[in-house]
Parts: sequence; structure tokens; C-alpha cells
Amino acid sequence: MNLPHSRAPKGHANSADGFTLIELLVVIAIIAILAGMLLPALAKSKAKAQGIACMNNGRQMTMAWKLYVDEYQDNVPQSYGPNEWVHGSLDFNGSNRSNWDLERDITKSLLWPYCGNAAGIWKCPADQSTVKVGGVTYPRVRSIAMNAWFNSTDVASFGSGFRIYRKMSDLVDPGVSRTWIFMDEREDSINDGEMVVGMTGYPDRPQQWMMVDYPASYHGGAGGLSFADGHSEIKKWQDPRTRPLLRKGQLLPLNVASPNNQDVFWLMERSTRKAN
Repeated sequence: MNLPHSRAPKGHANSADGFTLIELLVVIAIIAILAGMLLPALAKSKAKAQGIACMNNGRQMTMAWKLYVDEYQDNVPQSYGPNEWVHGSLDFNGSNRSNWDLERDITKSLLWPYCGNAAGIWKCPADQSTVKVGGVTYPRVRSIAMNAWFNSTDVASFGSGFRIYRKMSDLVDPGVSRTWIFMDEREDSINDGEMVVGMTGYPDRPQQWMMVDYPASYHGGAGGLSFADGHSEIKKWQDPRTRPLLRKGQLLPLNVASPNNQDVFWLMERSTRKAN
């Protein structure tokens, strides 16, 4: 005998019929709310992890630098010059192999033998700059630059009478813990291997201060630096002129007047001092 199928009363869904449209919309709305709550936290965690990796890169590069100095009788490598620590100048031209080919400059660097073949420490993990080569997109290979006051042949033009450090023993003022060696430079500012902090007007003529090269601000408006004593920092930049609008694939005008910019002063304080 065939029994009649049971039917749900009017207005009530049968469990075999699945979700109603309203129930699906409610579930989707809840998922969207949860995603909206979780994504900022995940992004913040990612940014924090990148900042930690960036500081670790800086410490490793500084260790390579110190190993070089120890082996070469206290002499520091040139930040810029005929025997500079790394050759090549970055831009956004795909035909310029310095942008994307490690073999062009990085593996020939004076510091490469002391880096443990770790190409990753040459670039901040938050630097997403790329270059196109024959229709293929490649990441650029370097974001770090060296303090130009270390044995550069051209830095004297950015401040007369300031110390140019040629030996580790020269680092008596402002001292090893307050003199930076490597800094992540903005993708639209970085070119050669030196990062110039101009000293004109230091310390008491703020109307003459300039932003010669621009520090990176990949970590929520902050950038990574490493110092001669081996420690690294993430510095939060305060003046919006230090963080101009990024236009992907375009180089930033350099040597820009930036009077009273306290970020410039902070960098001056940690770059060099007047020679005796």
C-alpha cells in the first residue's frame, strides 16, 4: 500500500528543500561581516611580519658589512665611487638588467661573499616594485642603499665640512649605535647604491634643509634602517613631505627643498657630524 507523502504546513520550509533565499542571504551577510572584521587584523599581522623580516634583512646586511670591514683592516666599502659596494643604478627600464638580474650587480657586490648567497636580504619584503622585460613582469632586486657619508666620492657636495667615514674607527660621532649604514629607499627614489642625507643647514638653519633621496615607507608610513652597531629599526615618518604620493613606474624628483622637516633632521642626526 502506498502511503501519502507528508507535507509541511503552509509557510514552513521542509528540511529536504534546503535553505530559503532569505536564509542564504543572512549567511552571506554574516560571512561578509566576519570577513570585514578579520581582514584588517590579517593585514596588520602581515605588515608586522614584513617589518620584522625587513629588520632582520638589515641586521644581516650589516653583519656582511662588518665582516668585510674586519677582513679589510677596518676600511669601509665605498657607498659611491669606482670601488663602490654595489654597481648599477635602478630605474623602471626593462632593458636595464640592474633592475631585475641578480647576476648583473648583486652577485658581483663587494658584500656578496659575506651574505651567504642570500639575495632576499637585499630587498624589503614589502617592496612590490617590478619591471617588464619582453612582456614578462619581474620583481626588482634591491631596495637597500648605503649611507652616502661612508667613503663616497661625491657626498661632500651635499654638506661642506662634514665627516666622511673611511674606517670603522672613524665612527666616533655620533657613534656606532646612532650612525645608520643601510636604509630601504623608496622604489621611485632608489637609483645607485648610496642614499644621500644632505647636511646643508644642519643643525640650526632649518630653512635650508633638503630631501635629497627619499626613505622608504613600506611599513604603514615607516621605513627600515640598520646601524653600525648591528641593530635595526623601523622609523615612522612624521612629515607628509617625506611620503609623497607614489606613482607606480615613475621616478620621483629628488633634491627637493624641505624646510623644517623633522624627518630630515632625524636623519641628519644619524648620518654624520661636522669634522673637527
